[in-house]
Amino acid sequence: MLPEMGSEGSSKVVVPRNFRLLEELERGEKGIGDGTVSYGMDDADDVFMQSWTGTIIGPPNTVHEGRIYQLKLFCGKEYPDEPPGVRFQTRINMSCVNYETGVVEPRLFPMLADWKRENTMEDILMQLKKEMMSPQNRKLSQPSDGNEEGRVDQKGLVVKCCIM
Repeated sequence: MLPEMGSEGSSKVVVPRNFRLLEELERGEKGIGDGTVSYGMDDADDVFMQSWTGTIIGPPNTVHEGRIYQLKLFCGKEYPDEPPGVRFQTRINMSCVNYETGVVEPRLFPMLADWKRENTMEDILMQLKKEMMSPQNRKLSQPSDGNEEGRVDQKGLVVKCCIM
């Protein structure tokens, strides 16, 4: 007799990587919460679903208010067992982000350091938004209008985002 799901001693069902990413894509396309965080695939033809773009609108009553932050998330072959790489395209000054490269440093961002398979890209973006509101980040001086300066991405292209 097979044990029932959830009964003691039973094993968890592990959702395959691509099914998990398809679920995340569907959720990202529907929009998240109040619309201040969003994400989606960079290239619909990417069969490995590796390269994603995230957006965070800076939270109110912080130095980030009114700013739009673009991020790149890279889901390697081991995702979701291993966390994605996360890098801000838009310049930002935050305690968990390398100012020169925009990389969210796993050792400084607990969600990445203590990654759990159940975590999602949405969770990462929401946690980064919360981190913007934390006492150590809410008043940090930011690059002039954080959206004007481009950052060279890994392919050597300069990505710019401006608010008009």
